[in-house]
Amino acid sequence: MTSQERVVWICAILSIPYLLEAEAVETAPGQWLVRVAYPELPGCTAEASVVEDALRELERRRIEMIVSLVQANREPPVPRKPLAAADPLWTAQDLGLSARVAALLARPNK
Repeated sequence: MTSQERVVWICAILSIPYLLEAEAVETAPGQWLVRVAYPELPGCTAEASVVEDALRELERRRIEMIVSLVQANREPPVPRKPLAAADPLWTAQDLGLSARVAALLARPNK
């Protein structure tokens, strides 16, 4: 696989929609957290007191997990086709991921 094909493949892998589970968890009487997870990506979970913060952290972990698997030459779970309208490069940059991850996702010149 050429480096250009690899980048296209990584972008496709990062565009796969995973099932999302969410629940409110009472951690102490009257204190609640939102717990979110992608059960198809084992260990990909996040918690926060605000749902938007939990979702943002979950997305960060999803991208980092997938990129780490790819860098270790392991294929991430692919339960369904990628979304055509997804933009994983924008998402990675919006989440403030490291320059290494953003560079790995940079689209090749056409």
